[in-house]
Amino acid sequence: MPSLEQYFELKEHGSNVRTELVAGVTTFLTMAYIIFVNPSILGDAGVPKDAVFVATCLAAALGTFIMGLYANYPIGMAPGMGLNAYFAYAVVLGMGVPWQSALGAVFISGCLFILVSLFKVREYIVNGIPHSLRVAITVGLGLFLALIAMKSAGLVVANPETLVRVGDVHNPHTIMAIFGFLLIVTLDRLKVPGALLIGIVAVTVLSFFFGGNTFHGFMSMPPSIAPTLFHFNIPGALSMGLFNVVLVFFLVELFDATGTLMGVASRAGLLVNGKMERLNKALLADSCAIVAGSALGTSSTTAYLESAAGVQAGGRTGLTAVVVGLLFLAALFFAPIAGVVPAYATAPALLFVACLMLRDLVDVDWSDTTESVPAAITALVIPFTYSIAHGIAFGFITYAGLKLLTGQARQVKPVVWVIAVVFLIKYAYVSG
Repeated sequence: MPSLEQYFELKEHGSNVRTELVAGVTTFLTMAYIIFVNPSILGDAGVPKDAVFVATCLAAALGTFIMGLYANYPIGMAPGMGLNAYFAYAVVLGMGVPWQSALGAVFISGCLFILVSLFKVREYIVNGIPHSLRVAITVGLGLFLALIAMKSAGLVVANPETLVRVGDVHNPHTIMAIFGFLLIVTLDRLKVPGALLIGIVAVTVLSFFFGGNTFHGFMSMPPSIAPTLFHFNIPGALSMGLFNVVLVFFLVELFDATGTLMGVASRAGLLVNGKMERLNKALLADSCAIVAGSALGTSSTTAYLESAAGVQAGGRTGLTAVVVGLLFLAALFFAPIAGVVPAYATAPALLFVACLMLRDLVDVDWSDTTESVPAAITALVIPFTYSIAHGIAFGFITYAGLKLLTGQARQVKPVVWVIAVVFLIKYAYVSG
């Protein structure tokens, strides 16, 4: 297939069509859990689950196609874990924002991301944010996901005296969730491709025998996307004063996309002098997918770290990503399967992803309390307030305040002062 080899520069990257196909399938298997998890999470916020299933597949396919055909990187894209939880549990359920307005906030953040990528100011923003706070946001997201996962599994329940307590560990749903988590960790340790997906499927199968689940078939025509298509409400997002929501979406998207892209490219040996040659193209692919996803009816789309599995299998070019995109389109015809996956079956995958996100804590400089304390505050406030926005706000304010009080104000980049002051004004004059 000379045309494919020429377009994707397979020989220059030391790859071939067969290797790229295998890599694409491998990446898809590690990412496919999002097809089941995303409708479950957004469905909790009242977004029609069947439409979210279609939006998830289409947004993932579109973003991944752009990444492969435009940026020529072997990186899969899909609605991001953590951001979907923030969308559903913090913004819609926590703040009482209609999901249509929340989609409007995602759309606005995507447009900002496009501008940042086009005018190449990403480097200025990313380089201006302290490394400790970047790490803390990821860790805080992990803790937030862990809390949601354990709640879905029935391991953690509400308690009026102590806020939370352990749930009923004799409940079949909880037992199956624990089994699913241990299975996922075991398979991942044994480097079995698609460990998360296998875990979800295993618990779902068990749910028919021990959880009272019912089967509705394997395949069907895709459900209608009409309930969510173009239902984002931009005026609603702006009128409700969702600036801090947009800012959180934007910052997390920026750090998550940049970190993932650099990490996967590094594993693939695609960095030149420590930099990605086509980083702006990759970021544009990311931002266009966010805008398209919000129009389709899903939370922010981002690059997936699971793409490293495909890189490990030999994927080096955008052909790997194209294969991933095609498989997401094929998944549209398996909606009945997605519809029978219970929340306690996706909870183990959520908890496993959360555990992986906590490993970044080692990158914090714990010897400098003006760095470690703001990082700890950020990571702790996110789950304890059930709000990523509050965690980021407290982190930036604490960081700027400690640097000022210890005579290190000159070490703080202007972008940190701007974000800290904006949040301070928000807390001073805006309730909630």
